[in-house]
Amino acid sequence: MNMEKWLSVLPQFLVLIPSSASCYYTMKNQMRYAPVKTAGLCLAVLVPYALLSAFLCTALEIEANVIFLPMLVAFFFLYRCTVTASLPKCLAVYVGVCAVQSFSGQFAYAFDAYLHPESGAAEFSAEAAFFQFGLSCVIAAAFAWPACQYFFRMVDRLDNPRIWYATVALSSVFLTFNILSVPRSYSTLYTGRIYYLFPLLELCMLAVLTAIYLLFYWGTSVILEHAELKERAQLLEIQSRQYQALQEHMNQTARLRHDFRHSVRLLSDMAERGDLEGIRTYLAQYEKTLTEHVAVNYCTNSTLNALFRYYHEMAVSAGIEAAWKIGLPDPLTVSELDLASLFGNILENGIEGCQTLPAGKRYFNLTAELRHGNSLYIVATNSFDGHVKKGKTGYRSTKRSGTGIGLAAIAAVTEKYGGVLQVSNSDSEFFTDVVIKI
Repeated sequence: MNMEKWLSVLPQFLVLIPSSASCYYTMKNQMRYAPVKTAGLCLAVLVPYALLSAFLCTALEIEANVIFLPMLVAFFFLYRCTVTASLPKCLAVYVGVCAVQSFSGQFAYAFDAYLHPESGAAEFSAEAAFFQFGLSCVIAAAFAWPACQYFFRMVDRLDNPRIWYATVALSSVFLTFNILSVPRSYSTLYTGRIYYLFPLLELCMLAVLTAIYLLFYWGTSVILEHAELKERAQLLEIQSRQYQALQEHMNQTARLRHDFRHSVRLLSDMAERGDLEGIRTYLAQYEKTLTEHVAVNYCTNSTLNALFRYYHEMAVSAGIEAAWKIGLPDPLTVSELDLASLFGNILENGIEGCQTLPAGKRYFNLTAELRHGNSLYIVATNSFDGHVKKGKTGYRSTKRSGTGIGLAAIAAVTEKYGGVLQVSNSDSEFFTDVVIKI
């Protein structure tokens, strides 16, 4: 085996190591295994693959890209198995890293053309191969800090598949251009000023791609902040309504206490007359008045308690028999806004489902309890008319085109905490079962 040829090919496959590290920068909260275990798994696959592929390229005298490019598809599935993020997010990060790292290969070809003007891509030199490997490490190191400090938030918080697929398409344009523009013969680079324009063009494209990623970060940050402010405003509105209801309850209780002495006198008079039936009737009315204004506490968290009260009042006013049993940890170990979004969408969907039936057939059962120390189990069952829309990706909205926004929001929170969501239905009941790690 030609050792010089083998040494010129091996670094082209070793660029997968810094590239694979780059794929996990933004996934630090989405990793299925511990970082050490993930690194060991990647090295156990990539190092033998690089050695074997370099041997095959040398022995069969074929270009590295013939083996390298098809295997990128296989490595994506390996990457997908090591993270918990959704497919659009994984695809966007993976293709984005491939697009950025493809520039190291382009600069390496320009460097190789400088060293060996009469050669071509098929005779890629060992010097250029090590240059490519070193440059890929530099690029991975340059993107490490901003990705780990800022871009990971996009993966954690942005759950719009269309946006992620748009970034996949954009990155694919740059990746495809770099693959197609590999100089087969370096002599073409020495035509006119192409040799100087080629690396300059690649540098400009890298700068443009980086700028696009920065604009994507800033734009999505604004979108997420706006959505968070909207959620907070809705929660504050719900809390305001519940505060008014609580204030009314306190005023009603004060009036009842004030009138209590009159009630005692009335009961005393009826007792002296021996009017037992009148006493029973009066006490029944008095008890009904008290129970109508009792404020129910579902949990110790004031925000979530206000949320449950708000939707419970909505359910009662809609004639829905609501049986809810809520058990949440105190204090909360997850985001208050995330739980509010999760429960709010479950409750809203359940109430809307019940309202598809006539009064008297509406019921909504909800249980949330902590099991096994760190898992919150949420089981919701509501009656509905049995009418659903289903597509390839699951349930679709019956009010508008596309996937139901409520279910999508529930799925997003469940996915964020590494949980499981199961949605199903019978002819008369709709089931939403959620388990999240808290």
